[in-house]
Amino acid sequence: MSTKQIKENMTKYRWAICSLLFFATTINYMDRQVLSLTWKDFIAPEFHWSNGDYGNITAWFSVFYAIGLLVAGRFVDKMGTKKGFLWAIGVWSVGAVLHAFCGIATSGIITGEWLVGFHGAKEAIGTVENVARVMNVSVVLFIFARFVLAIGEAGNFPAAIKTTAEYFPKKDRAYATSIFNAGATVGALGAPLTIPLIASHFGWEMAFIIIGALGFVWMGFWEFMYKKPSEHPKVNEAELAYINQDHDENDTTAKEAEAIQIPFWKIFSYKQAWSFIVGKFMTDGVWWFYLFWTPAYLSDVYGLASDTTMAQVLLFVLYAITLLSIIGGYLPTYFVEKKGMNPYAGRMKSMLIFAFFPLLALFAQPLGDHSYWFPIIIIGIAGAAHQAWSANIFSTIGDMFPKSAIATITGIGGMAGGLGSFCINKGSGMLFDFADKTSMKFMGFQGIEAGYFIIFSICAVAYLIGWAIMKVLVPHYKPVSH
Repeated sequence: MSTKQIKENMTKYRWAICSLLFFATTINYMDRQVLSLTWKDFIAPEFHWSNGDYGNITAWFSVFYAIGLLVAGRFVDKMGTKKGFLWAIGVWSVGAVLHAFCGIATSGIITGEWLVGFHGAKEAIGTVENVARVMNVSVVLFIFARFVLAIGEAGNFPAAIKTTAEYFPKKDRAYATSIFNAGATVGALGAPLTIPLIASHFGWEMAFIIIGALGFVWMGFWEFMYKKPSEHPKVNEAELAYINQDHDENDTTAKEAEAIQIPFWKIFSYKQAWSFIVGKFMTDGVWWFYLFWTPAYLSDVYGLASDTTMAQVLLFVLYAITLLSIIGGYLPTYFVEKKGMNPYAGRMKSMLIFAFFPLLALFAQPLGDHSYWFPIIIIGIAGAAHQAWSANIFSTIGDMFPKSAIATITGIGGMAGGLGSFCINKGSGMLFDFADKTSMKFMGFQGIEAGYFIIFSICAVAYLIGWAIMKVLVPHYKPVSH
């Protein structure tokens, strides 16, 4: 059957599956954002947190997420995509809801009053004179809730990338990934418009409960809509042939490709795996910094609390700009179809282009002296570049490795990205507190603004360094041989 005939006759159920991945990722990022949008103005005053306390909580989340990814990838490969995804979102939804009860648990541990509601817990905590104990106990409890959230959320990307490899040919995977990965942006867009409002009207606890409950709704759709393409009644032969077109090139059937197994520890002997690991370590922390610290940045530098209209507008515009990343997902398809490149070469060329845009972050703080709109637009562009980069770096795994190993390698690389995120979040919290207390001066900036300028500068160059290392490790397209 010709490619033209396939396209004319085939069903398009793969896009329905892609939409499910999109909504899962949207929920995933909204659950993460609840804390970043409530801690500064709602939670910190109640528990007496500092920037360092919040930095510790986010840093430990990154560690748990990293460890979870190492386990989750293998778990999804062993359990299968359907069951693996259900377990992941079920666990992270429970973790999201647990945050709401940290106040009651803090009250119970310190005062002995457990049978109180959210408001009663606030009143009980407010009577405690030992502020340090309130701070320490609450931080530990939130870290535990972040642990459960992180372990569950770690399964999202390994399962989503594995699903993409099941339902899309290599040339389309970055585009499909960029679409479902845009769920991160949509989640980030919806979060500042909804979470502060829920927190201000119903309490910060209800923000965690309402957003966390969305995951349980998604599980019902996944249960009834997902099957492997070869088994799905809504995927016809033409669409299945389109999905499996790469196997025709290598004389390898889909079942044979799925049967290939790579021992876990042998994965680390491949430069292709290390290329992905290094790329994730160098760049994931940048996205997490923007996600976790931008609301605090607006509050610290410009005095805009997260529940103010202007802060919500600024965050909405920022994440709306990152939707441009979908264009970046299509770029490798253009290089493959129009320029005749192999998928890996097209992806690396695209990633090099995206790596230059984050350099604009060098000007975020200097231009911020004129208007807070400049750093917001710049961070939005850098975020779009990251998401486009992310869609392509995930797809390099499918270029090089069999489907049976994709979730595992995604998890290993995600673990490296989580460690990078730990470093930048932990370091940022410590740096901001130090800069604020000592009125540190750096490159014409003073206090916490000097701290932000340093972190923005690190974020600006991370992608070019990461790309250069990846290119040295795997200069040309080289699938793993067995």
